[in-house]
Amino acid sequence: MRSSNPVFSRRGFSRDTGYAGFNAPPQAGGPTANPYAGANPYAQGAQPTTQAPPQYAPQTRPMTMDDVVTRTGLTLGTVVVGATLGWLFLTENLGFAVGAGLVAMVLGLVQSFKRKPSPALILSYAVLEGVFLGALSGYLNGLPKMNGAPMQAVLGTMAVFVAMLVAYKTRIVRVTARFTRFVLIAAMGFVLLSLVNLAFMAFGGGDGLGFRSGGLGILFGVVGVVLGALFLALDFKQVEDGIAYGAPREESWLAAFGLTLTLVWIYMEMLRLISILRGD
Repeated sequence: MRSSNPVFSRRGFSRDTGYAGFNAPPQAGGPTANPYAGANPYAQGAQPTTQAPPQYAPQTRPMTMDDVVTRTGLTLGTVVVGATLGWLFLTENLGFAVGAGLVAMVLGLVQSFKRKPSPALILSYAVLEGVFLGALSGYLNGLPKMNGAPMQAVLGTMAVFVAMLVAYKTRIVRVTARFTRFVLIAAMGFVLLSLVNLAFMAFGGGDGLGFRSGGLGILFGVVGVVLGALFLALDFKQVEDGIAYGAPREESWLAAFGLTLTLVWIYMEMLRLISILRGD
């Protein structure tokens, strides 16, 4: 199964090559309730319906939950370090911070097209994304109506993560083929509307179609946060399946990368929603 991610730039654990291929919005790839359709894509000698998976060396240790937690913690910690630097030194120079964000986006896309995870690439993305988020958050925190908003967004992101983790573990939320299709279609619609709104803002001025202000903006912001939460469920499913089927240890970097992207998505939507609610 190719897990989803709202920035459309991460792969999941692929059945055909042992690594994921680039996915269209977000990481779509013929989802099924059981992403491996009853076959273990990492097993020696397994024969999927399309082509045989790569034969991993016997000494390759399979991915564990500890691997995922460790690498996710390292990646998020790198984001925090970058955010601290951005907050302290770049709140008055948003141009440089935006440049860091654009480079981070490029690095994320490069990793998405790579067959294997690159820790150096992922950590470089994390620190640059952190610089962008820290500088933006510091700038917004200095505005009269936005003081304290970044911390509220962080707490809100943590609350969404914990709530979705509990909902997933207790099977209140079940990731099925229908669930996955719904999330992917909703995400495509959300991003398409965002791009159209951005185009209207760029060429027509004002607030475009009104998706980022007033009642419609609040509704759009809530939808963005909810989509991020649903992406987390798909990410949890990806990790669970990867461990169950003995994915190579190095793929824990992909899980860490994907979870980081999803949390960044939720934080940005949360921050935007708070700014609308505060009338700024």
